[in-house]
Amino acid sequence: MRTSEIERNTAETKIKIKLNIDGSGKYSNNTKIGFFNHMLDLFARHGRFDLETICDGDIDVDYHHSVEDTAIVLGKCFSEALGDMKGIKRYGNFCMPMCEALTLVAVDICGRSHLVFESDLKHEKVGEFDTELVKEFFTALTNTMNITLHIKTFYGENTHHIIESIFKGVARSLAQACEIDEKYKNEVLSTKGMLENNKN
Repeated sequence: MRTSEIERNTAETKIKIKLNIDGSGKYSNNTKIGFFNHMLDLFARHGRFDLETICDGDIDVDYHHSVEDTAIVLGKCFSEALGDMKGIKRYGNFCMPMCEALTLVAVDICGRSHLVFESDLKHEKVGEFDTELVKEFFTALTNTMNITLHIKTFYGENTHHIIESIFKGVARSLAQACEIDEKYKNEVLSTKGMLENNKN
């Protein structure tokens, strides 16, 4: 099993995450942000990752630190659990429909941090959640996990549906990329012979 457990404490947030990449989609996420919990639950279930998140953040200020720092810890968990990345498929992509919304996601676990985010989030808030934090979450995840991630929403009217299609699509794409390919079980899928793994 490829697992990780990381705790990160700052003056703004105290976060603990347990991740099992080879899980069955079990989840227990408590960030004190209802909509964000929902997205993390979807991420775990549709990626079939076992995920436990506890975040105690300065939500009296706003949700920014909690969302961004959760992504940082989650990225560290993925990097630690993937280890030397021998045998992983490395690439994953998924076109995720959610009612009227459709989002394409593609990922490369390559050691090069790059995010392309093209999604028209039509409203500034879903409930109390600032929708601009969706990009902040995936920026932090991309930078910490050291991956290339492309997210493009083709269309959608309901902002909740659009964001849901993004989280589900990233989950399915990451699940594909993290899968072990028996053809490459003892090697890394790169002409360099290695994939950088950011563990900072």
